[in-house]
Amino acid sequence: MEQYKKEFIEFMVDSQVLKFGEFTLKSGRKSPFFMNAGGYVTGSQLEKLGEYYAKAIHDNYGLDFDVLFGPAYKGIPLSVATTMAISRIYGKDVRYCSNRKEEKDHGDIGILLGSKLKDGDRVIIIEDVTTSGKSIEETFPILKAQANVKVVGLMVSLNRMEKGQGEKSALFEIKEKYGFEANAIVTMEEVVEYLYNQPYQGQIYIDDECKARIDTYYEQYGAK
Repeated sequence: MEQYKKEFIEFMVDSQVLKFGEFTLKSGRKSPFFMNAGGYVTGSQLEKLGEYYAKAIHDNYGLDFDVLFGPAYKGIPLSVATTMAISRIYGKDVRYCSNRKEEKDHGDIGILLGSKLKDGDRVIIIEDVTTSGKSIEETFPILKAQANVKVVGLMVSLNRMEKGQGEKSALFEIKEKYGFEANAIVTMEEVVEYLYNQPYQGQIYIDDECKARIDTYYEQYGAK
């Protein structure tokens, strides 16, 4: 496992963004773990988060793209922090773009924040996590309605590795349906591999009991 992935897992735990217990997801599923990117609230956290996204984007897609698009609302700070990190680490200036939930009809009019989209732009979509893929159903038409852009791929922080709307993972379904790659900084399998019965900061986050609950969850919801 790459060093930045190990550091990112520790970072999620330190930031209390990745938690273990019992959680009811938006989909109604009862999950033994929960990831909430809304927990990144400080300047130093956002700076580090942008760096992890930048490294993962570089590893998976290279730097041959023009725009980083972050869907409202959580994608807005993600896109800003990551464009800054890409500039700082790799010396590449890319534009950030996000959408508004409601179109603005005065001043900076339109549905977009940040850069406008132009025909031929190569776009990477950035999100916190994708469980079912429904968010891309909303995002993709917004992008295509603004200009004739090419979506290079999607980057999320955690691949939950569970069924999307069918039997395959949400990220795989996105690739099948829309024709672009979908990747994550880390997968839940990597999280379990790194934390299972391994003390971090003097605590075991995934013990035998927690691991059994995760295994049971994946027996029911794990992607084929």
